[in-house]
Amino acid sequence: MATRLTDGAAQGSVDERHWRVVQRRLHASFRTGDFARGVELVARIGDLAEAAGHHPDLDLRYPRVHVVLTTHDAGGLTGKDVALAREISAVADELGFAGDPTRPAVVEIAIDALQIPAVQPFWRAVLGYRDEVLPPSEGLSPAVVDPDGIGPTVWFQQMDAPRPQRNRIHVDVDVPHDVAQERVAAAIAAGGRLVSDRRAPAFWVLADPEGNEACVCTWQAREG
Repeated sequence: MATRLTDGAAQGSVDERHWRVVQRRLHASFRTGDFARGVELVARIGDLAEAAGHHPDLDLRYPRVHVVLTTHDAGGLTGKDVALAREISAVADELGFAGDPTRPAVVEIAIDALQIPAVQPFWRAVLGYRDEVLPPSEGLSPAVVDPDGIGPTVWFQQMDAPRPQRNRIHVDVDVPHDVAQERVAAAIAAGGRLVSDRRAPAFWVLADPEGNEACVCTWQAREG
């Protein structure tokens, strides 16, 4: 396993015009100007990644490409990420793409809970996520993550006393119409409860064992 770098060491080893460390990952956002040139940048990064045997996450949009580097089996950043970041910076310069280091951000959702082991399975099921795997020495709060790395991480914060009022925030989970009932059933089987299906199949309102709510939503019954 590659040796992990501190966030500071990783940040100090890459081009600050392009890269920022956010949540144990190196992020870069390149302004490509049009979609075709974005595809060109993605293709060049793909060649670099294949040669290095180390593969970033790439998000191609008009008019930018966002790149995320991390070493998953090390649980953070390593020299492999720094080396590939430097090569990507060189390609960006060659192609004339400017970086926008103010763009990177990571959104997380925190669920306060008295009994985290009772609540976590509900959110894993309703979101279609998996448990986050982190080195045991990290001392980080438990979390569930999108297997595809697209949706926000949901993590669980230990409460020391209950709150008597109804929660003021809930999560909407939009899914394909033909998997919605399966997702609802999985969430209930994982310890959740059905609050309301009055508006189904537009949405079902569910709650975890401590009352935090999520709606499973589809496009159905919303038209017209």
